[in-house]
Amino acid sequence: MKLTVQVVLETDDDQDPAVVCDVFTLERALPALRDAAPADTVGLRLAEANDLLAAVQQPLVAEQARATVAAQARCPHCGTPHRRKDSRDIVMRTLFGALRLPSPRWRHCPCRPQPTRTFSPLAAALPDRITPELVYLQAKSGGLISSGLSARLLGELLPLGRTLHATTVRRHTYRVGQRLDDDLGPERPFFVEGCPADWEELPRPDLPLTVSLDGGYVHSARQRSRRDGWFEVIAGKSVPADGPAKCFGFVQTHDTKPKRRLFELLAAQGMQANQQVTFLTDGADDVRDLPLYLNPQAEHLLDWFHVTMRLTVLTQLAKGLRAPPPAASADSVAAQLARLKWFCWHGNVFRALQTVEDLEFDLDVDGAGPEQRKLCKAVGEFGGYLRANAASIPNYGERYRAGEVISSSLAESTINQVVSKRMVKKQQMRWTPRGAHLLLQVRTRVLNDDLADQFRRWHPGFTHTIEGSPAGLAVAA
Repeated sequence: MKLTVQVVLETDDDQDPAVVCDVFTLERALPALRDAAPADTVGLRLAEANDLLAAVQQPLVAEQARATVAAQARCPHCGTPHRRKDSRDIVMRTLFGALRLPSPRWRHCPCRPQPTRTFSPLAAALPDRITPELVYLQAKSGGLISSGLSARLLGELLPLGRTLHATTVRRHTYRVGQRLDDDLGPERPFFVEGCPADWEELPRPDLPLTVSLDGGYVHSARQRSRRDGWFEVIAGKSVPADGPAKCFGFVQTHDTKPKRRLFELLAAQGMQANQQVTFLTDGADDVRDLPLYLNPQAEHLLDWFHVTMRLTVLTQLAKGLRAPPPAASADSVAAQLARLKWFCWHGNVFRALQTVEDLEFDLDVDGAGPEQRKLCKAVGEFGGYLRANAASIPNYGERYRAGEVISSSLAESTINQVVSKRMVKKQQMRWTPRGAHLLLQVRTRVLNDDLADQFRRWHPGFTHTIEGSPAGLAVAA
């Protein structure tokens, strides 16, 4: 059997005849489907489909390039034909092959002053030499899986015409991340605008937003000592009462607009000035100030997960006391830690700090062993942690009984989804702060299913409409 595919090019000008050309021929000895192994002969194979797509695209792009050059063959002011200087080929990378297009260079007409003596209309029309959809697929796959796997996957599925390297995928992913970063507005110390009277005139707000923030660590590529082996990444997720959750992330030592980044995320979810927003953090200095002055109805809470986690560590240290003095026996320390947890659960910071001071007094005695000194130091650090976050400690028991959120366990899963699965865990890679930050901008847009919308804003002709579940792909990755 022989299959021939023809392309018929019809221009908008009715005077020009249609051009018919054979672009693809397939010859195959096609057995009947009742023969052995019928599935091997059904339809086109991947290689045949790739050759067909590349063959159909070639005359289409050639005609587009010819029309672009012909439209600027004459001076737009006086109509004089441009004088030709030379001609060179430019390479345009597309989803269906790398195309080599002739690009003539012409001299400008002397009727008007020009900034340059010559110009190339085709080179000016194709400045990036790559289609937005190919950049989109490279950035999307690079945000979900490693650059090497992305290059191999795209190379197997698409007729790219040349070998796609991991460095190319990484470079385009970073370029998209940088453009996403540049699109953010300027950073401001506060984003609360208007007055209470203006806020009351706003329409009835939606149910409260819950925003969880937490930090994670990735391997550093600039390791000079054990302390320099890691740097922190901040990630969070905003969960509305009705609607999809959205995540974000940044490297705090590199990002210069973290507050603007969080505000834009909340604004994209419809946050109003009269809407309540609850921020849950681990109480660290780097995230404690981030939610300030973003919303007049916002409240910042220290999540119970990190409080009880620290108390669990203190309890384990207390169990390791070998021969404590009578004033600080293991049983009495455990009982005081239980009281400390009870006070924290009910938001009684004053009594909790008193219990911490009593524990420090009982443990800080002459002749204390190393385990007791270690426990005393940990108790003191926990007391400093409570003092620094005293204003953010609510009555957890009351909130829990009312069905309100008290834990940022959602942020823990966000760190795992946004950071760990792509940048830590089994990924034996090291990162620079800039590289990790730019990758996070792309990855969070992919997980939020917002990357295609962003490309449509950049490129009005971008028509990628494939429906999918980026979050599901990320979980599989």
